[in-house]
Amino acid sequence: MKPAVFIERDGILNKPRVERQHQVSPLTLDQFHLNTEVAPLLHELKAAGLLLIVTTNQPGISRGHQSRRELDRMHLLLRNTFPVDDLLVCPHEDADRCPCRKPKPGLLIEAAHKWGVDLNRSFVISDKWQDAETARRAGATSLLVQSPWLGDVHHDFVLPDLATLIEKVLQLCSPHSLAMA
Repeated sequence: MKPAVFIERDGILNKPRVERQHQVSPLTLDQFHLNTEVAPLLHELKAAGLLLIVTTNQPGISRGHQSRRELDRMHLLLRNTFPVDDLLVCPHEDADRCPCRKPKPGLLIEAAHKWGVDLNRSFVISDKWQDAETARRAGATSLLVQSPWLGDVHHDFVLPDLATLIEKVLQLCSPHSLAMA
């Protein structure tokens, strides 16, 4: 069993759009602006032997606001830009009561089965409370970038920027840190 880093797509890998004080997912490829400064940081995680798995809620699919083809085009660009091992999507909205819609842990549990992931040694990177809650429910460690969307749920770590966050992940998964656990 190996550790993984689960990365929230919106706000971490792509630049967020904000409307009425809420983050809004891009619905088209021309709205999808990747945060390419993240790529070298992700390469550091890969070099440390971590699986990188992107997770995202995309209710625009079930609401009919986004086509699956357009989402696939966006994700192809993401996969061609970043060294990710997998990308898992929940296309449902809250009313669907789907077990994979974050903050439920279904996407992490699916990845654990598919990739042989040890969730207790894994990390969730995000800027939103839903991912922190997903991490808690799955037994993973949450590392959040400071943002207006943190909410008041349990957070393991809140850090000022992605570089500091990646440094913390690498510190937590180092052989010395694991020996101390």
